[in-house]
Amino acid sequence: MTFKKNTIVIGAIFGGLAVALGAFGAHALKNILLENQRTDTFELAVRYQFYHTLALLALAAVSDHLHASKAGWARLAFIVGVVIFSGSLYILSLSGVTIWGAVTPIGGVSLITGWVLFGWAAASGDKS
Repeated sequence: MTFKKNTIVIGAIFGGLAVALGAFGAHALKNILLENQRTDTFELAVRYQFYHTLALLALAAVSDHLHASKAGWARLAFIVGVVIFSGSLYILSLSGVTIWGAVTPIGGVSLITGWVLFGWAAASGDKS
């Protein structure tokens, strides 16, 4: 599968999961989130997952004009960032175990790195 198709598939999976998790959080998990006082945290996780789903889809859309290897690193940084950032917030929200909040910034740094690499890939042009 090509970079573009792969990235779209990953974006579609992340997007679908964000919708499902958002709906699940608003309904089936509502009482747990209220009990843990983490509704806002859960919503933040969903929101950032959506933002970076859109970033992945944008990356795929313009991939023909990007430096290929730098775009690949940007994609990886976005994926790792979503898993760690949003994932740690989902776990924190549902478990109430606050140590997961210490993991979240690692995901945040990965998301920032993804944006930097996306820009660098664009500035570098369509080279391999």
